[in-house]
Order: sequence, then structure tokens, then C-alpha cells
Amino acid sequence: MADNYLGKKMEDLASRKKVVKRVSATKSLDTLLLKNRSCRTWDPSYVVTEEQLKKIVEVNTKIPCAKNQQVLRFKLLTGKQAAEFCPFIKLGALLPDMKFPPEGCEPSAFIIVCSTIPENKWVDMDLGISAQSMLLKATEMGLSGICIGAFNKEKAKSLVPDGLDPVLAIALGKGAEKYQILHIAEDESHNYFRENGIHYIPKVRTEDLIIK
Repeated sequence: MADNYLGKKMEDLASRKKVVKRVSATKSLDTLLLKNRSCRTWDPSYVVTEEQLKKIVEVNTKIPCAKNQQVLRFKLLTGKQAAEFCPFIKLGALLPDMKFPPEGCEPSAFIIVCSTIPENKWVDMDLGISAQSMLLKATEMGLSGICIGAFNKEKAKSLVPDGLDPVLAIALGKGAEKYQILHIAEDESHNYFRENGIHYIPKVRTEDLIIK
């Protein structure tokens, strides 16, 4: 009887550990999602390495893509190349009175995402999955980034082999900003703004996202 009691206790403990692990995994994802904010100001003392960028790109070997065609390719820019590319990007469209990135607070690395075929809805679908996955990986590594659609594509084309079409640039570095999410109703302004050094990001609340 004692042995049976002990056995049941061990099974119960093992079951609880499994639950704790599942809860921890959920919290981990929520934490990454909250930390994964678009960054426009970086710590100039931190230098992102090519090895770090390779780890970020590696997520593309694990994620889904349309028809499993795997058409995306990635150009890694660090050091001098990243510094030379920085003037060809535009950030902070909703904050026209502010300069981003601020002088001396530029990202130290870029990933230029290219496609081996002309851009279409399937490429864009893959692009969204890829970009979010890479930014989550960067966040896990303690870095901050931003997806950039407003960049000089001719300059980007000059950095990659012929036949590749640059479709997105991702800037990366050690973030130097404070963020706060504001939960809003769907009819309120979606524009992000800054006050007292904090970047506020309005996000439509869950109840307004669900179709009734």
C-alpha cells in the first residue's frame, strides 16, 4: 500500500511538472512578443556580429513557407557595410518632426531579405512569417530590430547577386528605447507617438479583434 501511495505521488508530481513546463513556454512566447517592438534608436556601443545574424537567419530552416518553395535569401550587413547602407533607409513615418535613427544611434547591422522570384502574394506571405520569426529570435538574443519597407532598393540591389529582388530590410542592434503598449478600441487612433521619452504603441484590444 505504501509503495502504491508513493507511486501515485510520483505520477502526480510528474504530471504537475509537465503543466508547469507548458505554462512556462506560453509565458516565454508572450514575453518575447511584448519585447519585440520596432526599434528606431540603438546603443552605439554594442556591435552585432555576423555570427549573430547567421543565428537569426537560421530560423528560416525551421519555419513554414508557401508550397515549401523557400524563395527567400538573406544578405548580411555588418561593420562598414551596415554604416554605408544606413543613409538609404527611412524610419518613423508617423513622427515626421523627429529624425530616426538619431545621430550616433544607428543600427549596427542589417539583413536584406531578397526573393529569387518576382514578388507576389506568396512571397509576401513568406516574408511576413520570416521577418516576424527572425525578429523574435533577435529579441530572444537580447537584440532589437525593425522591418523597413522604405529603403533604397537600387542600393540594396548593388549589394546582392543579379536575379535577386530585395523586398525588405531589417535593422538590428541593441535597443535604446522604452516602450509601452496601449490597448485601444478599434475606432481609436492607431498612430504610435512619443511622450517623455516613452514610445507608445496603440494595439486594438482582443474583444474588438474577434468577429461577433
